[in-house]
Amino acid sequence: MTGFARVERQYEFGRLSWEMRSVNHRYLDFGLRLPEEFRPLEADIRKCLGQYLSRGKIEATLRFSEAARAKGSGLELNLPLARELLDVRTELTGLANCEEQPDIDQLLRWPGIIEEKRPDPAPLQAAAMELLVEAAQDLQDGRGREGEQMANAIRERLEGVASLVGSIRSWLPEIRVALKQRMLDRVNDLPQPLDPGRLEQEVAILAQKIDVDEELDRLDAHVQEVYRVLDLSEPVGRRLDFLMQEFNRESNTLSSKSVDQRTTQAAVDLKVFIEQMREQVQNIE
Repeated sequence: MTGFARVERQYEFGRLSWEMRSVNHRYLDFGLRLPEEFRPLEADIRKCLGQYLSRGKIEATLRFSEAARAKGSGLELNLPLARELLDVRTELTGLANCEEQPDIDQLLRWPGIIEEKRPDPAPLQAAAMELLVEAAQDLQDGRGREGEQMANAIRERLEGVASLVGSIRSWLPEIRVALKQRMLDRVNDLPQPLDPGRLEQEVAILAQKIDVDEELDRLDAHVQEVYRVLDLSEPVGRRLDFLMQEFNRESNTLSSKSVDQRTTQAAVDLKVFIEQMREQVQNIE
């Protein structure tokens, strides 16, 4: 979910530039920095970004440098007010029976005599939104490239998980035989012989307690599901996060049922792979 994009373009009214940064976040969170004349676009900007991004903390900054010729054309004389002021002055000088030239400096200080006419904001705002789409697409593409690298890293860990599951399956028959032999050795050390039926019953109970076939089947199913999810074109971060929890659950059960050093070590290695995948998943949209 990390990424950076910057798009800049020169227009006749000035230069616009968008700068966008994305960092990891559980949800979608926007931080916008806009010049005052672009504040009315805030809702439209959030809506636009939501069409391209669904997760992460996004910081979007818009900068606007007005063209020099545009800056010099913002003042305009309020002609109706100026004429009215001159008419009032003429009437006053007539009543006072005196002749004076109008004081232009004083007239210019009259409130509203000079108006600052801003250019039509519609073309400016439309250009900003058009440039925003380009920046959002660049950010999305960058995050997509990073996501593909993360997906490859997860696939490598999945291969490790599948290999461990296969190894444990191959060890189980040998482990069960060794477990039964250990029990027989202990029975032989008893001062009194044990009923054969009771012995078989105890062996069956112990074998049931250490049975991990179901956990291994579920681990295989989770591996295949993660492969499938990684190939989807939609946001999959939350789904992968859930699957990592399921991986953890099965590995914990596998560890608790272990009666052999090999399976205990395999359960530890399995947790290492799962934790590495979980860290990568936190960065995936």
